[in-house]
Amino acid sequence: MTDQQRPEDTLLLEHPEPGIAVLRLNRPHATNALSLELQQQLNRRFTELAADDQVRCIVLTGGEKVFAAGGDITGLIDADPIEIYKRHTERVWAPIQHCPKPVIAAICGYAFGGGCELAMHADILIAGESASFCQPEIRIGIMPGIGGTQRLVRAVGKTKAMSMALTGRPISAQEAWVAGLVSEVCPDDQVMETALKTARTIARMPPLAVEQIKECILHGMDASLESALSLERKANAMLFASRDQQEGMQAFLEKRHPNFTGE
Repeated sequence: MTDQQRPEDTLLLEHPEPGIAVLRLNRPHATNALSLELQQQLNRRFTELAADDQVRCIVLTGGEKVFAAGGDITGLIDADPIEIYKRHTERVWAPIQHCPKPVIAAICGYAFGGGCELAMHADILIAGESASFCQPEIRIGIMPGIGGTQRLVRAVGKTKAMSMALTGRPISAQEAWVAGLVSEVCPDDQVMETALKTARTIARMPPLAVEQIKECILHGMDASLESALSLERKANAMLFASRDQQEGMQAFLEKRHPNFTGE
């Protein structure tokens, strides 16, 4: 792999089985650093997959030894404040943040800086035993800028987020699990299979219910309890207008597997 790698080759799309899409970061020569080109590819792919009715769950992964090393420092060292502002990373990453379909991050090795921030965009994080997580920006004179302070504090709480962001110290997969940053820890050689098994389970669920559950959890996190409960109540009622609700309950009564179509 060379530095002349085509932008479209920095992010590989795979469809290992029906209903599941796998996005694989592919800049091994640069430890999957999130170049502007790679970020644009993530934007494009997540936009496409969000609109694809055949895709019900997305697995995001990197390499066997590194998930993503963070931002590409070579593209940052000479940047001025206006250039950084005009990059509008919040717009570039918006399709990931607002993806209506469940996103599972399958993480081996280190997820540092932007790599950790990217992982935190996922709904479920499966970490290998070798995985480590870090927001090291303070060590190069800056701070997290793509959600590393805000998503981190919501995931692990104030004191752990302060410790990670102010010292730049990595935490292990086990520490991340205890802190609530990851959903599950497993041996490295089982990370992808565990992620695919979870994706397979979700892909068999009713798509409308999956989407509403994700929306209620994410939107309810920053709402008052009363507002969040109201959102949940209305979403639940809406699902009773779906064919999948009828199919799911009928299949349960008939003791058979339901066939959910997303209608």
